[in-house]
Amino acid sequence: MSDILAPDRPPPAPSRSAGSLVGHRPAIETRVDSRLAEFLGAKARSGTEGDPVPNQLTLVLREFFDAGGKRIRPLLCMLGWQAAGGAGLPGSVVGVAAALEMFHAVALIHDDLMDGSASRRGRPSVHRTLAERLGPGLTPERAEQLGANTAVLAGDLALTWSDELLLAALTPNQLATVLPLVSAMRAEAVHGQYLDLTAAGRHSEDLPLALAIGRYKTATYTVQRPLQIGATLAGAAPELLAGLSAFALPIGEAFQLRDDLLGAFGDPARTGKPELDDLRDGKHTVLAALAFERATPGQRVVLENLLGSPALDRDGARQLRRVLAATGARAEVERLIAERRAQALAALAALALPGPVDEALTGLAHRVTTRQQ
Repeated sequence: MSDILAPDRPPPAPSRSAGSLVGHRPAIETRVDSRLAEFLGAKARSGTEGDPVPNQLTLVLREFFDAGGKRIRPLLCMLGWQAAGGAGLPGSVVGVAAALEMFHAVALIHDDLMDGSASRRGRPSVHRTLAERLGPGLTPERAEQLGANTAVLAGDLALTWSDELLLAALTPNQLATVLPLVSAMRAEAVHGQYLDLTAAGRHSEDLPLALAIGRYKTATYTVQRPLQIGATLAGAAPELLAGLSAFALPIGEAFQLRDDLLGAFGDPARTGKPELDDLRDGKHTVLAALAFERATPGQRVVLENLLGSPALDRDGARQLRRVLAATGARAEVERLIAERRAQALAALAALALPGPVDEALTGLAHRVTTRQQ
């Protein structure tokens, strides 16, 4: 591990203090996964007898959740709850956390479809799964189109069920307090995806745009809003919400910067995603913007010819990776990750949160910025 990734302060050992979310992280994941399994199981049983169509989409969604995932948003929601003085893990918070994870499924299913990604979490992506199951007897082109169309429906169904989970978890007064944050989170995720799609393949040096994509697509959606939603459920004051945001936004940006590096340099056996997808898509990442900004004329030719090329192969990807490293873009992204982690940890220290919550957020900050998957 390079010096740039050396922790600003070492991640603490897991605490077993009363109320700690660090020592009980598996229990948190189990509670959320159990709520999702219970919900999807009920949906599967409610399908019309003799009509398998509704249950086909339900089965695909159940398999999607069974494949795993980091469950970062549910964890942050629950940490926000405890940061604001909430006790234990009440069913209302678990239900909201499950709703956040269900909405994340929407984002991933639609994102994989838009990007043409073949796999997710080491398994075929939802549109590929549906194409394989619905495709027998059809031409390959028709099967692919049917898989895409039905994946849109699977995502739409998950969006509907995210609302249902949220409504079932909260009283009308609770819903009124968190719904503005949930709505903002969803809108920000859509805006981030829009920027991501419209900027791809343009071979731009526009660093502010690349940073904006990461902020809307990841920082607010993945870290800031889940923390705020959990804290709001516990009656957090505006000052605490602002302090949590000061921690969340730089960590969220660092999360996306790490994701960009993994998209270009990650091991698919660990990331669960194809190794060429991000490079073939020509995503307008901070990594790409820095490379174009710093490239020599010869390096720029390589970037323009290969980055975003649908025909990119492994040899071309190796050439691209050499340029991304030689321009200093890769090292600069590592520096930006470390810088944002330091900003976030300083903001966290200023909050003076309960020890177990501080430990959990500190550990999470290090995990998401040094992860290899």
